[in-house]
Amino acid sequence: MSSFTDDEIKFLQEDGRRLGRIATVGRTGSLHVAPVGFGYNRATDVLEIRGADLPLTKKWKDLARDPRVAIVIDDVLPPWHPRGVEVRGHATVIDGDDPVIVITPERIVSWGLPGMEFLDRNGRDV
Repeated sequence: MSSFTDDEIKFLQEDGRRLGRIATVGRTGSLHVAPVGFGYNRATDVLEIRGADLPLTKKWKDLARDPRVAIVIDDVLPPWHPRGVEVRGHATVIDGDDPVIVITPERIVSWGLPGMEFLDRNGRDV
């Protein structure tokens, strides 16, 4: 059983939705936010981050040192209907031929998805 609802999975997999913003904790404890490409892996129920020279990035180095992570994937439908999914959890950095950051959810918050009122949020620990 997935940690994500069916509507959250549908939102994460919509055509063209490939950009999120990841937050990591730096060496000095300062926060760092960066845009990232992501994908949802249905088989393992995790989010995966890939990109050019990923092991050389600050986000990779931060997560290798401190696995706490958050990512937000969102958009706005006209005229003004914000919707999105926030995932907080821990990350695993996997080096090799296809380096990847794997985000395992511990808390998921969604808003603006089908069946939700305009200002409703669905937040839960998973």
